[in-house]
Amino acid sequence: MPLFDKQFKDIPKGIWVLGFVSLFMDISSEMIHSLLPLFMVTTLGASATLVGIIGGLAEATALIVKIFSGVLSDYLGKRKGLAVLGYGMGALSKPLFALAPTAGLVLAARLTDRVGKGIRGAPRDAMVADIAPPHMRGAAFGLRQSLDTIGAFSGPLLAVVLMMLWINNFRAVFWVAVVPGLLSVALLFFGLREPEAQAGQKRSNPIRWANLQRLGGAYWWVVGVGAVFTLARFSEAFLVLRAQQGGMALALVPLVMVAMNVVYSLSAYPFGRLSDRMSHTDLLVAELVVLAAADMVLASSNHWAVVLAGVALWGLHMGMTQGLLATMVANTAPADLRGTAYGFFNLVSGLAMLLASVIAGLLWDRLGAAFTFYAGAAFSLLAVVLLVVQASGNKQPV
Repeated sequence: MPLFDKQFKDIPKGIWVLGFVSLFMDISSEMIHSLLPLFMVTTLGASATLVGIIGGLAEATALIVKIFSGVLSDYLGKRKGLAVLGYGMGALSKPLFALAPTAGLVLAARLTDRVGKGIRGAPRDAMVADIAPPHMRGAAFGLRQSLDTIGAFSGPLLAVVLMMLWINNFRAVFWVAVVPGLLSVALLFFGLREPEAQAGQKRSNPIRWANLQRLGGAYWWVVGVGAVFTLARFSEAFLVLRAQQGGMALALVPLVMVAMNVVYSLSAYPFGRLSDRMSHTDLLVAELVVLAAADMVLASSNHWAVVLAGVALWGLHMGMTQGLLATMVANTAPADLRGTAYGFFNLVSGLAMLLASVIAGLLWDRLGAAFTFYAGAAFSLLAVVLLVVQASGNKQPV
């Protein structure tokens, strides 16, 4: 299967616009997030447990808020306005990081940023499903994720360059991050036309019992799978802290996120295409094995070369999974309830992310970094067993 085939060229323009919107916002966000754990530990004096709590709360907030924005986008039959609001909140949160004198304001900034992500996430994913023809949804989600992840490695790379030029001036880098965030909002507002089909449909409250019953067993099985995956994967802030343990210069630590996101970007579209053609269960099991391998490598040593190898495997597992899970939600939910479906999916995943990150931070502080990654590997392998048993027992279409 060639990487860039005819189907790649046929992907609608709107998918490309949404991809580049994500790219610019991820440049902005990752310039900050790749440095934030170091900023909190070295400048603000935070512990690894606090880093885990703030990271877990932030990501859980984003995922939980998605349920409300998804439901609202289904009820209104409009998605773009909510996406613009969410991206706008993300852009406007960036100056707060540069101004933060304490971890309290960092938490406020992170929550504002992630509330914005939550508001935009479900409507944006639903727009991808609305715009893309059913036979190329995996490719469309994979392409958007690839462009998103190009931003995710460009941001840390730019942060490294600026940290070296400005002698570890965290706050100056955070100010620069405001610019691509504003570009993202402008591109979405002026560059995307929402599909006309949304306007003519009769709308009702998506969370009425009669509507929720239409989200059948196959959909709720996917929700459960997503929760298991999130529990096996804690906050990426711990990858940054692991690199710092090996004595890597502060200005170079964000390179671990560059390595992860390069692999993530290169693998997301091919695995998205692959998910249109093969068993989803097989791909999910393979991803969990890769995640377990990443954890074992990261647990074995904090030498910079070993850490880079571990985060590269982490990026591969992300590329294998993210577009696939989004496609599975789209394939198992009614078209008029897609926003709600993504919302519930992310609500459950958000709670799992909060739990996983808090546990990871506690293990890190009390038993050491290696134990945190060993526990992640063990949970990944347990998830493989549960996934195979549940899939074979329930015979759900995945």
